[in-house]
Amino acid sequence: MVPLSFAGEELLLTEGRAVYWPRERALLVADLHLEKASFFAQHGQPLPPYDSRETLERVALAIRETGARRVITLGDNFHDSKGATRLEPHACGMLEALTRAVDWVWITGNHDVGKDGSLAEARCGGTLVEEMELSGLILRHQAKKGETLPELSGHFHPRLQLTVEQRRIVRPCAVVSANENADGSRSGRMILPAFGALTAGMSAADPAILEALQPARAIDAVVPARGRLATFPLWRAAA
Repeated sequence: MVPLSFAGEELLLTEGRAVYWPRERALLVADLHLEKASFFAQHGQPLPPYDSRETLERVALAIRETGARRVITLGDNFHDSKGATRLEPHACGMLEALTRAVDWVWITGNHDVGKDGSLAEARCGGTLVEEMELSGLILRHQAKKGETLPELSGHFHPRLQLTVEQRRIVRPCAVVSANENADGSRSGRMILPAFGALTAGMSAADPAILEALQPARAIDAVVPARGRLATFPLWRAAA
């Protein structure tokens, strides 16, 4: 884990694509997309099974490593609103054990709500909310353009893409913006990488990500690397 100062809070960015907030003893994960493989299998596109087991094992490991007492998911928790009905018994038991062991909060995302308004998370324990504010930070699924308060979100699955010595490197990353408000105060916003085992992603420098984090004076990709925080500039406001 590497320290990351954000909006006056000291956070820790884990090697496993999560953010730990020590003061709140909260582990934040985005875009679990549980039961993605079974969703695609139903539509004739087989993917390696047991993605939910792998994802939940990662969550359990992050809880053990950080000592988190609370887990907050930032939306797109299941790949679809029927995902919980497809959980095989082992993965279902894992999830039930996790939601009993810690204060578990599901923030819902665009993949979570069915056409009938149903929510997969309602069957799995924990608390459901559309978004929440915790100690001055807004937690939601998708970054809200024009937001001036500190915000943590997911949705975009950002990945850093680099070419080093003719070798292409792609790694999940967080994207962090910095802004100076009209009153002179400074704020920031962060998009977390996707946590799920079968989640792909988009370039951290994609215009959709840069646009979602406006207004900003700077936007960077950040990744933990050898115990330190590596920062890669993505966008700067014109002078």
